[in-house]
Amino acid sequence: MFFVPGRSYSGQLPQLTAIEQELSGKLSTHVWMLGSDIGPRSLTSAPENLEKAALYLEQILRSYGHAVSTQEFDVEVFTSRNPQITGSGIGFASAHCKTRNVIAEISGSRKPEEIVVVGAHYDSVYDCPAANDNGSGVAALLAIAQLFAQAKCERTLRFVAFTNEEPPFFDTEDMGSRRYARSCHQRGDRIVAMLCLETLGYYTDKPDSQKLPHPIFKLVCPTTGNFLAFITNLKGRPLLKQCVGAFRQAVKFPSEALALPEQITGVSFSDHSAFWRCGYPALMVTDTAFYRYPHYHEAGDTPDKIDFDVMARAVHGLSAVVADLCGAVLPL
Repeated sequence: MFFVPGRSYSGQLPQLTAIEQELSGKLSTHVWMLGSDIGPRSLTSAPENLEKAALYLEQILRSYGHAVSTQEFDVEVFTSRNPQITGSGIGFASAHCKTRNVIAEISGSRKPEEIVVVGAHYDSVYDCPAANDNGSGVAALLAIAQLFAQAKCERTLRFVAFTNEEPPFFDTEDMGSRRYARSCHQRGDRIVAMLCLETLGYYTDKPDSQKLPHPIFKLVCPTTGNFLAFITNLKGRPLLKQCVGAFRQAVKFPSEALALPEQITGVSFSDHSAFWRCGYPALMVTDTAFYRYPHYHEAGDTPDKIDFDVMARAVHGLSAVVADLCGAVLPL
């Protein structure tokens, strides 16, 4: 237990602001593109869709005026179902496939050597539309990137869409965020904060809709799944305080802050863990995924499951968090 600024909001959500109404539409557009028009996007089941998603991200970020770069790398893929790789589609085979992280950067004006990373993975688990996991996180990244397109930031701000977060690549050297964080560490990049946007689109006021990793968590966490969770390891408490404080000051939206041992199931289950490995402060922002979302990693993870108006409120608050981290002023 430790002090976190403000309190989690409770009560009826206020009406959407004009900015939030715009955000809702933008988030919907991106999630429907990723989770419906493109669909499953994984090297093991739909490599062509993974490439379509990467091209879509590059196109959208460039349309906002960002300079876009990529980090491309080879991955050995084992599959039994993709005829593009196996030929006959019968039996297991392997092939070397190319994939990439997509990066947009805004150079800092006063402290360019200090870097803030906002990241989300754009791949899906095998044969899953992945509208919420993690089309919602990618949509949030794109929406925030648009808000910052003309912003002046004191610190350098990077938006990074990661490939290969999902199995079979999770927690391996072929995980996109691990490749990226390691390359930053090898260059000596001074990343002062990493914000991981992971599964952001599902909220419900149904009682007992929020599962918890252990009964003891009922002492500190709600059992209704209507909040946004900020989660980090024990070393990340200063970053957690700053982010949650900025969020609660910006919007009236339920939020919970947790600094937990990495061994607890789910705490390290996304791209932020790759930055922990390199000694960078990082936290995950999430609707808690499988602890709440009934369609996690299933064919039912489709765009119609997401309440974009509720999500827009959360993303509005996250925009204020990013502004606070990088030293920018936005008309929020």
